[in-house]
Amino acid sequence: MSLARKDTDTGLRALVASTNIKPEQKVPQVLSKLQDILNRISVQDDGELGAFKNSLFSHGILQYCAGVALKLNYAKVEGGYATATQLAEILSSCCVGVDMGGDTEAFHRQLLPSVTDSLLSLASRLMNRALGNGQPEMFRFFKKVMGSVCWLLKAHGHLATQVLQSDHYERMLMSEEERVGTVCVSLWHQLLTANSELVAGLGKGPLSVILDDVVYRMALTSNPVVGGAAIRTLLLVARQQESALQLIIHRFKGLEGMIGREWRGRGFDEDVDQLIKLLHREVPKPADHTEVKYSVFECVRAACVIQAAWRSYQTRRRVKNLPRAVRSLQRSFRERRRRRVQQAQAVCWEEELRLQLCVRRQRARREFHQKQLQLLQLLPPGQVQQYLGEVERQAAIQIQRVWRGHRERRNFQQRRNTHTQHRAAVVLQRTVLRFLKRRRAEKAPPSLSPWNGPRGLTDSRRAELKREVEEHIALHPSSVVSLEGSRELHAQTQALLLQHLQGREAELREHTHTHALLAQINTDLELLLNAPSLSVATVTDCDVFRSRSAPVAARARQSHNALLQAGRLPWWKMLGDGDITCPESESAHKDHRLEAEFNSLYLGRS
Repeated sequence: MSLARKDTDTGLRALVASTNIKPEQKVPQVLSKLQDILNRISVQDDGELGAFKNSLFSHGILQYCAGVALKLNYAKVEGGYATATQLAEILSSCCVGVDMGGDTEAFHRQLLPSVTDSLLSLASRLMNRALGNGQPEMFRFFKKVMGSVCWLLKAHGHLATQVLQSDHYERMLMSEEERVGTVCVSLWHQLLTANSELVAGLGKGPLSVILDDVVYRMALTSNPVVGGAAIRTLLLVARQQESALQLIIHRFKGLEGMIGREWRGRGFDEDVDQLIKLLHREVPKPADHTEVKYSVFECVRAACVIQAAWRSYQTRRRVKNLPRAVRSLQRSFRERRRRRVQQAQAVCWEEELRLQLCVRRQRARREFHQKQLQLLQLLPPGQVQQYLGEVERQAAIQIQRVWRGHRERRNFQQRRNTHTQHRAAVVLQRTVLRFLKRRRAEKAPPSLSPWNGPRGLTDSRRAELKREVEEHIALHPSSVVSLEGSRELHAQTQALLLQHLQGREAELREHTHTHALLAQINTDLELLLNAPSLSVATVTDCDVFRSRSAPVAARARQSHNALLQAGRLPWWKMLGDGDITCPESESAHKDHRLEAEFNSLYLGRS
């Protein structure tokens, strides 16, 4: 295996297959390796170069360049669209002169159409950038990519039909830019010059597309470069096939008059005369009745009318919007002039203020020195040194005050983000706690309202109801229960109701007490969550966590002392269950009394 193939297997294949490198970073490396290997292998024979190109195809490198690399956004790639242009040139050259051996089906049916589509897509993007942004280097790259397409079509003429049916090439045909027309006409002129059998291989439809574009470009421009290339292309097509000449004569009637009138004296009169001579030849009328009925001049005239109407509409719209544009221009000019005047005034005011401050500072300094001299003259000689020391001390204090203020302001600016984050965290915690409290309140079972008894029963109403009940009982005596039994049952019911109401009051008190304890626990939890750290805690923060109940404080102090005493015990006394007991000095009846008071005490903070 040669050195080039070994480099391909070890370097390019590993680089293309790697997934750790981004595609935008991988493309320049692939291009660099390809250029290096091609430069080294180009000095060898053609057989070695063809085998190397076959190796590129078999290892999937050409497929990667056509399917992935050329479709990237080269605004983010190192080298920009210059890298894309170099890659397109190398790709087109590697698709020509390949020693395929036996695997030609995949190369001709899969790779070449993909390469053609990628090159046309890149050329379309470069054309849009050149026309939209006005970048001359983009149009130079566009010409190079179209040259790569022409190089590919010279070796594989069957791809011309795909080019003519491509949407990207259709966008180039729709462009009215003269430079784009020059490139398209030159492409077909070079292709037909290099491959004389291409006209016979093209069908009537693709050939009509080429002829329409060539004649349209020739009729639309006065550039001799475009005109000469178009006339030579028509001459090549007319010479190579008789049916193509008939198609030109019957499709573009009056073409010889336009050529003789517009393109004589431009430096290619010999080609013009030969083409006119061929167009004057007598040919039988074709039997195909589906030919276009309109001549090229009628098509050109219709196109000119459409363009004139569109341009007149654009001109009328611009003229209609002209007063608005003038007003906007005047407004922007006045605004800019006003800003300049304001800036000049601000500069003048700033200079004047700086001058006034300087004068005031000098005046204050002069007055201060005069005052110091007067004081020194009035002071006794023995107190001068003491006075100067006091002045120095006051000056040092003032300097320190100013410096500390500056330092604190600077530190505050540095700690502002930390303070903001801390306040945001506190706000978030409080919001979450309130949200959880609302959720718990929503999920809690609804509390039953106490029974208040019947309302609005007066003594007269109660006597009236009693009378109605007695009348009903008298009219409808019960056959099951006697009157005495009913009275006894009523008395039992009243007793049970009274017992229920008395127990209900105790239950309501217990329920209220439970809610109060829950509120206290939630308050303590919120305080614990929002508690500051011990390093920044103050006495006021510590007082919040102290209980106002003496029994609770005593119990807490007792537990704390027990923990401290347990920490001082030797290790062999800690081998038991690990339960910490209270000191024996505390009596059992006192513990029982404190526990009873603690259980019966309401721990609210209000």
